[in-house]
Amino acid sequence: MSKLIITAAICGAEVTKQHNPTVPYTVAEIAEEARRSAEAGASIIHLHVRQDDGTPTQDRERYRLCIEAIKKVCPDVIIQPSTGGAVGMSNEERLQPVDLKPEMATLDCGTCNFGGDDIFVNTENTIIEFAAKMKGLGVFPELECFDKGMIDMALRLHKKGHIPAPLHFNFVLGVNGGISAEPRDLIFMRGSVPPGATFTATGIGRGQFPMAALSIIMGGHARVGYEDNIYLEKGVLAKSNGELVAKAVRIARELGRDIASPGEARTILGIGR
Repeated sequence: MSKLIITAAICGAEVTKQHNPTVPYTVAEIAEEARRSAEAGASIIHLHVRQDDGTPTQDRERYRLCIEAIKKVCPDVIIQPSTGGAVGMSNEERLQPVDLKPEMATLDCGTCNFGGDDIFVNTENTIIEFAAKMKGLGVFPELECFDKGMIDMALRLHKKGHIPAPLHFNFVLGVNGGISAEPRDLIFMRGSVPPGATFTATGIGRGQFPMAALSIIMGGHARVGYEDNIYLEKGVLAKSNGELVAKAVRIARELGRDIASPGEARTILGIGR
């Protein structure tokens, strides 16, 4: 079994300081949370960026500033910008950080209800457009799947040549509108990808650590962080993303998995292959 890759999703686009006062907004805050996460054991920083007032943005220059700041404090970490952005953004807005040629970026593989009237729209043509841009710039895609049909879409587009191998999936479980965060669901999602594909499990809210633990047992990888969950345990707000990463590390060690460094993560995923 390979070493465990831990991804830290340090701020997302929706959670605010009203939910947890240590959610980062500014460039300096984002860099500090990335540093804490990397020092605790994360090899990938999943990156959304904000304006200083907390407004989510996909602005290319804001991403540039945040990436440069992160690289100063943890130069080896893999930085994975989001191309999901926030609900309602255009494709052009969402794709801006890919122009910076990061090693890795997210590629959402289907449309999903996000609660209330919110719809996260990713048509087949949108997925093809995003995949083509990443392929052209040499950016490794993480395939974001909120339900089984999104896995099927990714595999169809892979067969058509739009999404190159190696395939790395992120199963997002527990979103209102997506698959739930139960053990049977992660087992089902894992069984739906081909041999040789790698996967990360992202559990939302109370599902964060149960899904991380099950993924660790199954040979997968784990994502934690404020984007998905702001609590260290029931009723106890995390003081930093680093605390959430450290908890995932403790779980992994109890279960017999060693933690991958950023360099080892690149090898496991096939980044740059």
